[in-house]
Amino acid sequence: MSNFEKVKNLLVENLGVAEEKITLESEIIKDLGADSLDLVEMLLAMEENFGITISDDETENIKTVKDIVDIIEKN
Repeated sequence: MSNFEKVKNLLVENLGVAEEKITLESEIIKDLGADSLDLVEMLLAMEENFGITISDDETENIKTVKDIVDIIEKN
């Protein structure tokens, strides 16, 4: 399973978004309806599931699903 597929599954679980709405270009807040608390909870789940640490600087730059996938692949 690709990192994108794993991230998509976590987004479906954490945000209750339909899987078909999630693309690499989807904006987390604008397109998927997340608020800042949702984003924090989702990032904690990502850190736990992928065994990584996401810095505050990286968190500030997350806008799209691709941004999350890029951070995972970088770490």
